[in-house]
Amino acid sequence: MHDTAPSPTPGLEGRDRDETSGLRPEAARRETAQEFASVVADIASGALVFPLPGSGRTAQRFVSLQSVARRDLSLARLVEGHVDALAILAELGAAHPGPAERWGVWAAEPPGAGLTATQGDGGWRLSGLKQYCSGAHSCTHALVTAAAADGRRLFAVRTGGSACRPVEDTWQAFGMAGSDTLDVRFTDAPAVPVGPVECYVRRPGFQHGGIGVAACWYGGALAVAQPLRRAAERGADPHADAHLGAVDMSLHAAGVLLEQAAAEIDQDPLDRGGGARLRSLRVRGFVEDVCARTLTHVGRATGAAPLCRDLRHARNAADLTVYLRQHHAERDLAELGGLVARPEVPR
Repeated sequence: MHDTAPSPTPGLEGRDRDETSGLRPEAARRETAQEFASVVADIASGALVFPLPGSGRTAQRFVSLQSVARRDLSLARLVEGHVDALAILAELGAAHPGPAERWGVWAAEPPGAGLTATQGDGGWRLSGLKQYCSGAHSCTHALVTAAAADGRRLFAVRTGGSACRPVEDTWQAFGMAGSDTLDVRFTDAPAVPVGPVECYVRRPGFQHGGIGVAACWYGGALAVAQPLRRAAERGADPHADAHLGAVDMSLHAAGVLLEQAAAEIDQDPLDRGGGARLRSLRVRGFVEDVCARTLTHVGRATGAAPLCRDLRHARNAADLTVYLRQHHAERDLAELGGLVARPEVPR
C-alpha cells in the first residue's frame, strides 16, 4: 500500500495509550485531550512540524497529518483543527497564537438557528448555538463563523466560562468520541473579528485546508487496512489476497493524488490560476471513495472478528466511518460535475 506516513510521527514515540481503557468512549475524550495538549506543546517548540499550506512543504504537512490520523483519528481531528487555525491566522494576517494555546476551527453551518454576531460600544459579541465544535472542552481558543449584519464573518474567541459553554450529550456516536465534538452555547461572548466579511470560505487556504482533512481520512484508512494486511501475511486465503490487492491499489492512488495536490498548492498558493476548488473537490471525493471502499474490503475479507475482538480496529473503523461524513457526498459530486462541464474552468 502507498504508505507515505511515518509511523509514528516524530515526537510521538513512546506515547502508548491504554489499549483497554483509553479507547472506550467514556475515557477516550480525556485521554485524547491530554495527547492533544502534548502535541500542541511539541508544535510550539518545533519538535513537531506542520508547514503552512503553499509554503513549499505542503507534502510534509499532509504526511504529518496522515501519521497522526493513522495513530488516532480523534487526535488527528483536534490536531488538524489546531494547525488549520494557525494557517488561517497566518493567511489573514492575524496575531500568532501563544505557545500554550490550543485552537479549533468551529465553522460548521448546518440548517437551523446558528451563531449571530453583533457589534456595540464594547466590541463584537457572539450569541447562539454552534454545532459540531471539536475540542469543545480541550480548546482554549477557536476561530468561529457567525452571521453578522453585513454577512458571514470569522471571529477569534476565548473558550470556556459562562459565555462559551459546551452542551453536554450532544454527541452520541461511538465513532470520533475522543474528538470532544459537542455543540457550544455562546452567550454574549466577546469576539475579535479576523479578516473581512466572507473571508473564511473565499480565501485560497479554505480549499487547501479541505485537502488536509482528506489527508487525515487517508491516514485513517491506512490504519483500518492493517487487519487485512495481517490476514494476508498469514496466508489466510486467496480472497484475503484479492481484497488486499484492491485496497493497496486504491490507497496507492490516493497517496499519489495527495502528493500531486501538495505540489500544485505549492506552485500556486494564492490560486491565481483558479483551480483550487476543482482540485479540492476531486481530491476529497476520490479519497473519501477510497476510504469507504477500504472499510468495505476489510470487513468482507476479515469478517466480524476484528470489529468484535480488536478494540483498536473497532475504534479505527467507527472513527473513519463518522469522520468521512464531513464529505458532502452527492452535493460535492454535483458541484464537481458542474465545474467540469464549464469550458472556462481550468482543468
